[in-house]
Amino acid sequence: MKKTVFLGALTIAGLAATAAMAGTLDDVKARGQLNCGVSTGVPGFEAPDANGVWQGFDVAVCRAVAAAILNDSTAVEFIPTTGKTRFTALASGEVDMLSRVTTWTFSRDVDLKFEFVGVNYYDGQGFMVPKELGVSSVKELDGATVCIQTGTTTELNLADYFRVNGMSYDPVPVETNAETQTQYLAGACDVYTTDASALAATRASFEAPGDHVVLPEIISKEPLGPLVRHGDSEWADVVRWTLNALIAAEELGVTSANLSEMLAGTDNPEINRLLGTSGSLGEMLGLDADWAARAIAVGGNYGEVFETNIGASTPIGLARGLNAQWTDGGLMYSPPFR
Repeated sequence: MKKTVFLGALTIAGLAATAAMAGTLDDVKARGQLNCGVSTGVPGFEAPDANGVWQGFDVAVCRAVAAAILNDSTAVEFIPTTGKTRFTALASGEVDMLSRVTTWTFSRDVDLKFEFVGVNYYDGQGFMVPKELGVSSVKELDGATVCIQTGTTTELNLADYFRVNGMSYDPVPVETNAETQTQYLAGACDVYTTDASALAATRASFEAPGDHVVLPEIISKEPLGPLVRHGDSEWADVVRWTLNALIAAEELGVTSANLSEMLAGTDNPEINRLLGTSGSLGEMLGLDADWAARAIAVGGNYGEVFETNIGASTPIGLARGLNAQWTDGGLMYSPPFR
């Protein structure tokens, strides 16, 4: 069993090394389209709307990258992936990047040869149960049946947590969020566990959200963010600094509403460098001067993207918490644009 896992990791690593040699930025420009790997659907994060148009917090990152490179936020092919298929899709070159609730871990970074370009959501694993069970703590779940997506850190965290606490559980393996939701609502499992943000998103989609409770414990660290293949630093820089542009814009007060005004020039040198009205940061990336301005124009700065898709005023209803700017006590922080 260990040999199979090891060889599988080597295969993905080999695919990643081969695909990265191509020069992804040049490929995207020549193709005129960004191929972005997303999940099969998590409300608020990535899901097609009634017209089949992909929307969401992670989708916004892909659209910002497409706008920065191609001057067209709609020039994106969204390719749904599961926990099992996402890494092969990226390693093989089927997708140029993943932006789909994926946790940055040591083995994914080092062994599977992927490069996480930053964190766009600091999360942690939680648990949801039907209210009628009368459960108020994870510690009361000994012997429970648990719906769990395969090929995820959630699966491993669950095993670790229950082992450490001397508890047992019966897993109900599923591959997609939609399948998990169906199984959970049908009573095939007592508990649904995944990232707390995804639990909030899933619960909000229920006909009777109040009939379900998200328990208070968070049992892991889940830094979620976009990732690319190792070995293509030019491409990694483009995706990384597009995400940073959205984060920095919020800190610097650049919004979708005042972007045109800011492009006329400001007294803040970093804003001017970010928006390309001074300096040559775009040229360093292999892009033009307006790349960051185009990325911000798509859905606004990081805070605007957050509030529009998953914030307190949406059905998902997530507070900023750790995802607030560092100036507001959170962890969101972009390196300087200079």
